Amino acid sequence: MAETLTPTALTLKDIAREAGVSLATVDRVLHNRPGVRPDTVRRVKAAIERNSFQPHVAAAELARGRARRFAFVMPSGPNPFMQQIEAYLGEMSAWLSARRLNVEMVATDVFDPSALAASLEALSGDYDGVAVVALDHPGVRAAINDLVDAGTKVVTLVSDVPSSRRHHYVGIDNIAAGRTAGALVGRLVGQRSGKVAIVAGSQGLRDHAERIFGFNQVIATEFPDLGVLPVLEGRDEDDRSEQLLGRLLGSHADIVGLYNVGAGTQGVANALNAKASGEVGRDKQVVFVGHDVTALTRRLLLQGVMDAAISQNPGHEARAAVRVLLALARGEPILREQEKIRIDIVMRDNLP
Repeated sequence: MAETLTPTALTLKDIAREAGVSLATVDRVLHNRPGVRPDTVRRVKAAIERNSFQPHVAAAELARGRARRFAFVMPSGPNPFMQQIEAYLGEMSAWLSARRLNVEMVATDVFDPSALAASLEALSGDYDGVAVVALDHPGVRAAINDLVDAGTKVVTLVSDVPSSRRHHYVGIDNIAAGRTAGALVGRLVGQRSGKVAIVAGSQGLRDHAERIFGFNQVIATEFPDLGVLPVLEGRDEDDRSEQLLGRLLGSHADIVGLYNVGAGTQGVANALNAKASGEVGRDKQVVFVGHDVTALTRRLLLQGVMDAAISQNPGHEARAAVRVLLALARGEPILREQEKIRIDIVMRDNLP
């Protein structure tokens, strides 16, 4: 079920009511006309700033006769990074209202191509724009193309489907992120030789597949003493990731490095910390590199369980996706440099 995050668009009357003045006074302040006391000017401007109210934007959108509707198709389940994106969208309510935008969240199983395609098909005709965390699959590609053909603006978010006719991708360069992870694991392992484990949500997710590709490139060319084991697919679920990695650790005593490509981070940490036959856990023996700074990864970094996190800014991604959809809906150019998402390397000593 979709959850509406934005209230009704603000008007000048709303600003006047909040500032405790008349509509005429608000108009005089907006147009820098004389006759308004300085304290009143400050109250009106504070109300405008507090609500991110832009009267010229609001007027233009009001002229359209209806609010625009955008849907964000996001993964169901407890993925901390995706939850951060949703939280930032909620914090944008005043900015969205000033532009008469309604953003609705649609949760679905993005690892199931049939379920994801069905969720996209159900949006046809009801929304001006759709942002989707997408699985790179023919059925999903077809559903995206159908939305585009029906006049809906479509943006892929975090994970791309470049072979579709989506209008834009908002996210990091995932091959570069994977290469960064490979360099970190290789350098932190040091002079040791051994095996490296990879835990991904699904190789059907383009962002995960590209990260794995970049990771393997660096390990193969720069760290010949490290061998990469077959990828484990944990569907970003803690229990599944813990079980799969636990079995792998049990059968490979020579694992010295680990790359967690997506979520399921608590499960990965649990597997590393597991104590079998009275032995100590392997969290201090295995170099562990993952993604995103969340409450969980912050704690794991501080504890020394996790060695590094490759971070992308969820707030920037949320804002960029909305701005791109709005520009597409208005027929305006997209500021590509402004919407470019950067990556950062975060370790215990430089936690933000």
